[in-house]
Amino acid sequence: MIEAAPINAVMRALADPTRRALFERVAGAHEITVAELTKGSGVTQGAISQHLKSLKQAGLVAERPEGRNVYYRAAPEGLAPLADWMSHYALFWHERFANLRTLLKEIDP
Repeated sequence: MIEAAPINAVMRALADPTRRALFERVAGAHEITVAELTKGSGVTQGAISQHLKSLKQAGLVAERPEGRNVYYRAAPEGLAPLADWMSHYALFWHERFANLRTLLKEIDP
């Protein structure tokens, strides 16, 4: 079974819609700064920084300081606990859909 701490951290980080949207913006850019993320977001720079901190703690983003700026990029390996958790249940859903398909064929010959 999947270790609870990593999957909990990833799910907790991505459960917040603002943080999830922020992660998607970071993932869509090669690298991006807090200032760039703040522009047009309707969220304060402080809030963006707090969300990035949560994403970083969950292993979903990495940072690279350069001078006065800190550049953020997605860390795809951080999604591994979520992907592992989902794959664990793939067999469950596959079997359920197969059973449903069989049942539907019996009902509608």
